[in-house]
Amino acid sequence: MEIQPIAYIETDFKEKFGIPRQAGIVGQTRGRIVFLPKYRRPEALRGLEGYSHLWLIWEFSESVSPEWSPTVRPPRLGGNRRVGVFATRSPFRPNPIGLSSVRLLKIENDCSLLVEGADLLSGTPIYDVKPYIAYTDSHPDAVSGFADEVKGARLEVADPENLLGALPLQIRECVLALLAEDPRPGYQENAGREYGMRYAGYEIRFSVSGGTLRVLEIQKDKTESVHRPGAGRIG
Repeated sequence: MEIQPIAYIETDFKEKFGIPRQAGIVGQTRGRIVFLPKYRRPEALRGLEGYSHLWLIWEFSESVSPEWSPTVRPPRLGGNRRVGVFATRSPFRPNPIGLSSVRLLKIENDCSLLVEGADLLSGTPIYDVKPYIAYTDSHPDAVSGFADEVKGARLEVADPENLLGALPLQIRECVLALLAEDPRPGYQENAGREYGMRYAGYEIRFSVSGGTLRVLEIQKDKTESVHRPGAGRIG
């Protein structure tokens, strides 16, 4: 069987670093599912407005490889413990297919879908969209294996220079939530090391010590400075 994308998603994530590890962890992240012309038909979406959440089936387009390994080293386990690939959501799989549950916010007039809680890189191919059905898809008593062991505590975000205050409100709230979830790989815990995360056209630089993340600098497009300590804020 050969399958082809039916759509792609537009998000504010232009690189993999900083994308939430699972859909819905940061509910403020938004995305737009844009159907390819062949599938951009109102009748294909008839009845979808009655659902609050959707399943997206998509491709790990940045991780496609002809080789695969039966075991992987999840970053959340420190990168030094191997587990079976089918016990993880690693992108390095025999078939690089991802699955995400998102909230449907709106069906646009052009048949695109505005969704919330997306954990996808912008441009990711979408293979299918299916409705989320609560009475069959939700399992409150489910056990999540080692994922339950490594959920981790949220970080406190320190922004003493009010650098985040320069961002538009919706972007600011989303960046705060993304930083609090600790975007660093699980095996990198070097106190004081500087990291950079790109989101919504901004680059946010930060360091982490203990349970506190400190915002160091925010730039726009990696060249135009939005705000630095001692500099004026943008309007």
